[in-house]
Amino acid sequence: MTVRLGPLAQLCGLLAWACVAQAQSTSTLNAFGTPRPGLRPDQVAVVINEEDPTSVRVGERYREARGIPERNLIRVRIPGSPRRLTAAEFDKLRQAIDAQADSQAQVLVLAWTTPYAVECQSITAALTLGLEPKLCEHSCAPSRLSPYFDSDSVRPREDFGFRLTMLLPSQPEELAQKLIERGVRSDRSQPRGNAFFLITSDAARSSRARFFPPSGRVGRPPLAIHTIKAERIENERNIMFYQTGLAKVEKLETLDFLPGALADHLTSAGGDLLGESQMSALRWLEAGATATYGTVSEPCNHWQKFPNPTVLLKHYLRGESAVEAYWKSVAWPTQGLFVGEPLAAPYRR
Repeated sequence: MTVRLGPLAQLCGLLAWACVAQAQSTSTLNAFGTPRPGLRPDQVAVVINEEDPTSVRVGERYREARGIPERNLIRVRIPGSPRRLTAAEFDKLRQAIDAQADSQAQVLVLAWTTPYAVECQSITAALTLGLEPKLCEHSCAPSRLSPYFDSDSVRPREDFGFRLTMLLPSQPEELAQKLIERGVRSDRSQPRGNAFFLITSDAARSSRARFFPPSGRVGRPPLAIHTIKAERIENERNIMFYQTGLAKVEKLETLDFLPGALADHLTSAGGDLLGESQMSALRWLEAGATATYGTVSEPCNHWQKFPNPTVLLKHYLRGESAVEAYWKSVAWPTQGLFVGEPLAAPYRR
């Protein structure tokens, strides 16, 4: 991962900082809890791949667990379940989904592990924002700004003309089942938890450290924020947020995540779920997190291509769901894969 911040990236950085600078104080963080209306089950569509039996089983299990109407189950066929789709293959998939999606659906849940990319883009961004083919010529370049970034929208379909998309991994099925259960258990749980924001020795992967909130307590019930210089945390409990910057995060097996926890690491290939060059975002879910994020192609270290910590906190603590908070926290999401149980909403009242 190399550092390439051109004039546009610097300008966007300043603009985004101006938008969230007030949230860098504990007093402002305490004001994040303004209640937000929640997504309803009938606003969610579950997409299953009929060529993949685990996708069918997990998709149906999720639909039942969340009370999503059967009419919102979308059936597609993706032979071979490749990791990456070509633009032509994606176009067929998109047309099949659009033909079946209810007009009221605000969110698409992809009940599979693969495919997770469309050429150099993530499949979640491609289905939400459409393809951005020129980016693949230079994946380190700035990508389009998401109009949903840090917005107050509760109906992205009506406000912006798109549906949010999150991938619910289906393999292994045991992980999928635990993930669904964690999401359901998290709802309105109002946890007393901990948030860890780590500034590591990897300077390139710590590009978003400027947005880490100060240590302290925020909200009711309180969330304890720990912003520290460290390579890892170990044997910590009641974790609700964990954000860091490393190619591989160690000691995850020693941690205790609460239902609804969000966790991610800023690195180049976290969204390459089955790749081996760096730590897959799936490791966070295996460790107990409920949702995560990672890029599927080399993004360089533009912080705009990763979840902004302050924006993520702001929207999750005010009661928005995991899919809403994560999507609102990424300014340039074209290469980013949103993964987990989308409807988890522990701070909803």
